[in-house]
Amino acid sequence: MIKPLFALLACTALIIPEVVRAEVPELRPDQAEFRAIYQTLVETDTSYPDGDCTLAAERMLARLRAANFGPEDAEVFMPEGHPKEGGLIARLPGSDPSAGAMLLVDHIDVVEAKADDWGRDPFRLVEQDGKFIARGVIDDKALSAIWLDSLIRMKKEGFQPRRTVKIALTCGEESSPWQNGVEWLIHNRPDAVAADFALNEGGYGQADAEGKPVALYLAVGEKQAVDFTVESRNPGGHSSRPRPDNAINDLAQALLNINAAPFPVQASSTTRAYFERMAPIVGGEMGASMAAFARNPDNAGAAAVLAANVTYNAMLRTTCVVTVINGGGATNALPQSAKATIQCRLLPGDRIGDVQNHLAQAIVGTNVTLSLAPGQETDIVAVAPDLDPDILGPAEAIARQFYPGIPVVPSLLTAGTDGKYLSANGVPTYGVPGILLDGDGNGAHGINENIRVDSVYRGRDYIYALIRRYAGGE
Repeated sequence: MIKPLFALLACTALIIPEVVRAEVPELRPDQAEFRAIYQTLVETDTSYPDGDCTLAAERMLARLRAANFGPEDAEVFMPEGHPKEGGLIARLPGSDPSAGAMLLVDHIDVVEAKADDWGRDPFRLVEQDGKFIARGVIDDKALSAIWLDSLIRMKKEGFQPRRTVKIALTCGEESSPWQNGVEWLIHNRPDAVAADFALNEGGYGQADAEGKPVALYLAVGEKQAVDFTVESRNPGGHSSRPRPDNAINDLAQALLNINAAPFPVQASSTTRAYFERMAPIVGGEMGASMAAFARNPDNAGAAAVLAANVTYNAMLRTTCVVTVINGGGATNALPQSAKATIQCRLLPGDRIGDVQNHLAQAIVGTNVTLSLAPGQETDIVAVAPDLDPDILGPAEAIARQFYPGIPVVPSLLTAGTDGKYLSANGVPTYGVPGILLDGDGNGAHGINENIRVDSVYRGRDYIYALIRRYAGGE
């Protein structure tokens, strides 16, 4: 995952030489301990199908055991019949039984990476030119390592939280056939994820070309992905005798109709806050339109300017786009069928049935059928958490300490995370900011995935201070 608002594009492939230890700056003792956790996690292959999340969880459990977390407070869980799809759950008990728990959740599985593509072992942590480079260094093992490190750090420092702090490091988020760990915990170990709120991936910081912070994004809700199938059928025939009702033509017309029928613009407290806070940063016509829309979401002119940007358009409305198409069979035969997959990303609160009705209206009069694609999670509906001042306030206060002058900007995540399961289960889930990303997406899901070293250490300190503030107590 990580799914920032920037496109997650692979960086240009480079052959990275082996790390020279003299290039690594001297670390504080606590940073060195964190780095060891981070390296172990990154260098444990957790990609489908050859990796092993259970092994990664066991290695993290060993770290907790060494920090005196006993069996009652830390364990590896493994769904039955899924020996490589385990995860880790742990807790640091709070002093106030009446205070609700907070949950730190993250996925430890990563997308596949091949040495032939990378020019080296992608599961060996390299530190080069001020960057960590390896599969998972940002999506999403930096945050997983920070969660684990924070629990150990609090215990070592003798910090007594008022509320219980839980962590859940899980497998199966990266669209693999693996069992989704968060969903499994909800149904099989609800005690492990029961909380007043959760912190998750999806938030991040934005850096400029020199690596200087521009904004910190606090993810407040995410869109829901749902796939539909549009299909046309036809008796076909010989290509020497074309007929007017061609299956591919019929499908093409239906897709054009869908593309010409966008969903209406919708505003929420989160998106209005986003545009209000980003307006002075962006500036120019776009910044002015952001400010105008934040003041009045019915301003059609401002909405039109924002919608011309693909990122902002995705925040403003439910979107549907064709992603896969198949049709025909032989070059000398008329097509007997043509099929397309439409992926929709629903704003929180939008219902699948209403979206399907919108698409159905768009294709009225075309010779196609519309249906929900197989395997869709119709029982999961995106739920946006409140823009809670008890969440936003501490994020801003800690930012003033670690990122002075940099705004915390509430944002709607247009991609998806495991937060959808938690939010739908009554646990408001927020994507925590802190680690600064670059505009190119840092190669997440691509070759030479990377993150600035100083961004990881600075983000770790910010997030740790934020966890302590949320947890309360001393």
